[in-house]
Amino acid sequence: MATKELNLGILAHVDAGKTTLTERLLYEAGVIDQLGSVDAGTTLTDSLALERERGITIRSAVASFGLGDLHVNLIDTPGHPDFIAEVERVLSVLDGAVLVVSGVEGVQPQTRILMRALQRLRIPTLLFVNKLDRTGADPERVLQDISERLTTAAVPANSHSTRLTEVLADRDEAVMKAFVEDESRVPSELLRNALAAQTRQAVVHPVFFGSAVTGAGLESLRTGIVELLPAAAGDPDGPVGGAVFKIERGRNGEKIAYVRMFTGTVQVRERLKFGRGLEGKVTALAAFERGAAEQRPAVSAGAVAKVWGLAEVQVGDRIGESDPDAAGRQFPPPTFESVVVPARSDDGAQLRSALAQLAEQDPLIDVRQDDDRRELSVSLYGEVQKEVVQATLANEYGLDVTFRETTPIYIERPVRAGEGVEVLHAESNPFLATIGLRVEPAPDGEGVEFRLQVDPRAAPLYVYKTFDGFAERMGEYVRAALQEGPHGWRVTDCVVTMTRCVYSVPDGPPSRRGPLSTAADFRKLTPLVVRQALESAGTVVCEPIVRATVEVPARVTGAVLAALSRLGAAVAAPSPRGAFSVLETLLPAAQAQELQRQLAGLTGGEGVLDTSFAGYARVSGDPPVRRRSEHDLRV
Repeated sequence: MATKELNLGILAHVDAGKTTLTERLLYEAGVIDQLGSVDAGTTLTDSLALERERGITIRSAVASFGLGDLHVNLIDTPGHPDFIAEVERVLSVLDGAVLVVSGVEGVQPQTRILMRALQRLRIPTLLFVNKLDRTGADPERVLQDISERLTTAAVPANSHSTRLTEVLADRDEAVMKAFVEDESRVPSELLRNALAAQTRQAVVHPVFFGSAVTGAGLESLRTGIVELLPAAAGDPDGPVGGAVFKIERGRNGEKIAYVRMFTGTVQVRERLKFGRGLEGKVTALAAFERGAAEQRPAVSAGAVAKVWGLAEVQVGDRIGESDPDAAGRQFPPPTFESVVVPARSDDGAQLRSALAQLAEQDPLIDVRQDDDRRELSVSLYGEVQKEVVQATLANEYGLDVTFRETTPIYIERPVRAGEGVEVLHAESNPFLATIGLRVEPAPDGEGVEFRLQVDPRAAPLYVYKTFDGFAERMGEYVRAALQEGPHGWRVTDCVVTMTRCVYSVPDGPPSRRGPLSTAADFRKLTPLVVRQALESAGTVVCEPIVRATVEVPARVTGAVLAALSRLGAAVAAPSPRGAFSVLETLLPAAQAQELQRQLAGLTGGEGVLDTSFAGYARVSGDPPVRRRSEHDLRV
């Protein structure tokens, strides 16, 4: 085993050559005997039948290879924007990345999205300009494109040019001093050391050139990976800490968690804490060595491990000690949903099970079941993801399904403070408990906060053991009830306070006398009181908004501005960028999809739309309504 570990991500826009580069790196390291082909479906990391069929990466995959004394866990990530959540999960476990740019097409929409995420998380990144064997490839043009549209801190890695020296000198006093004394004689070693230091700080991004198909430029890239990217840090003797970034099912249906180990060492048969207070016994471990994963008795800091035995683990769970940097690693929620309809009516139960397993692999799919209509809906990022889910259900589960029209996922927010209460023994209350709740608006984006404002002696601690335990479970009941507001959408950005609590006891005073209250009484009564409080507070329906940057040829700026105006978007003054204009605006997510459909025709295929989630804004006009579950809450 190598003495140092590097967890390396390979990222790119669709068809820039990311998976081909992965194959080439594995081949050059001797892990595979022959190069796989994306078109032929023979690559090592695209193991899903659907990935081979479509020639795109859908789920992240891990392989490994050695570079001298460096052991590299290479993580091949999806490139399509519909799978950005999968990409972001992988980013949270990386030590460094290689961002692949096509030498023919140059910087593409997803290239910019990925680079922005890498910069936000300060992940050291090398750029590899690929496909220089293709007709139309122009490295100088692409380098200029990178400088203008990705980062001004991109520098060719293999030439000690004035440009390289100037960029490094901006952040290194020794380089600046040598440059001022004689710009033509700055020591090469000084530049190499400064380049490595600034690359590891993610403030400079070296650019390599070549072809993954022919292998040209790969030796320089391999050297750059070793010399410029930081090896994994972490104390193998420290407390166990890691993150789950992928889950798959084994041959017997068992759950397998992919864990990046940040600190400590995990051993087989060890009991591990994970997620929100859960615990499980590790039944098997594997770490990646020369391509595939091999069984191990223990796995330490820096490694990527496959862990068996954690039956309730989910993607995104922390293992053991939390990573202090993890709090800022978030990805935007899906903004669309669609109802999934099985072709055969008796496939409903199997479809629920299949979607539940897909949701394990991607929790943001968020399966929603309407028992009254006997419908299942899933949340989505876009149409391609919907097509992939449909094909996955057919190929892996033998389920033929169709999707209804994709619609935005709205939310509700309370307008003002409102209260609800149901009193023990009241005619309107069929449950053995008193619950009072107050709902108040919270700042946008704050989510849901639950508070207890009752005497601990009023809580049924014989059921919940501790007051904290009671608070936790009541918070769960409240959040479950907030999944459907008065208009049928999830209610968020609010503070819910429990103001009254009484339970029934056989030997109590008349106001409390009766059969002993149970957890079910509190669980079933909570939705009734939440509904009362929300009706008192009133809610507004809000739609998902995206921040849109539209880059178009300057000659069609007027036509695109007119289209944006028809969509109701207010646009800042265009910013010139060479032969292009850049327009920035905020748009409802649904309107952004419509703009994407129009853009090709408006710009002759040259326009680029880059969007990022920007929150929610109140819907103008009549609010859209989603049918609420109509089951009787009083039984």
